[in-house]
Amino acid sequence: MKVLKRIGTIVISVLLWVVILVAALYAFTTMASRDNQNVANLFGYTPLTVQSDSMAPTFSAGDLIFIHTCDPSTLKEGDIICFHTIIDNEYALNTHRIQSIETVGDARSYTTIGDNNNGIADLHVISDGDIVGKYVGHVTGLGKVMDFLSSSMGFLVVIVLPMLLFFVYQIYHLIMISISLKRAMAVEAAKEEEAIRMAAREADQKDQEQAQKAKSEAEAALEEARRMREEAEALRAKAQEELEKAKKNDPDGRV
Repeated sequence: MKVLKRIGTIVISVLLWVVILVAALYAFTTMASRDNQNVANLFGYTPLTVQSDSMAPTFSAGDLIFIHTCDPSTLKEGDIICFHTIIDNEYALNTHRIQSIETVGDARSYTTIGDNNNGIADLHVISDGDIVGKYVGHVTGLGKVMDFLSSSMGFLVVIVLPMLLFFVYQIYHLIMISISLKRAMAVEAAKEEEAIRMAAREADQKDQEQAQKAKSEAEAALEEARRMREEAEALRAKAQEELEKAKKNDPDGRV
């Protein structure tokens, strides 16, 4: 029973840490400050979920990529960047590789391409102002998890429900501790009562022993007094007998 209880405690602790880590990652993606382009940013890093396989095998749909802010002047051909562009007539973020860079005066323009787009470059050329940052790494499959967490159901299932279960477990744990404490107090009280009863019995037994001893001593004293009385009577009788003999032996009746 103790082994099962210990295993259960370990499992609950592991699940709690998993929930905490996932919640921390969720907080990272949802509570990070946003720049003037409305992109989440925490210490210069932006996590994004990949929505297509246009950059496979570098990273694929469902992966979580990390973008770090950078100085556009340091970018070179072959770098992977995240930028604002138009996709299907909608303003969106895209992460592709720089195919070429053109410089006109102080202005630079970038032609980008997906690794998995069969050598077809992106339609829209971007400028420095469109660039969010440079790709620095990814975690395979984690983007799907973050998308799920970002949904109402995901937040409920992964964050709210485990925390609620943990809260219920803590209440149960406190109740069990309270019950155990009450039982321990009851056992301690029973031990104290038993100790009091034993002390009372020992005291009664001691009193009885003392009374019995006093009775025995009194009986012994009485017996000694009887013996001494009998001895005294015997001596008196003997003396009387000797006196009678003496009278008989004295013709004048003198002792």
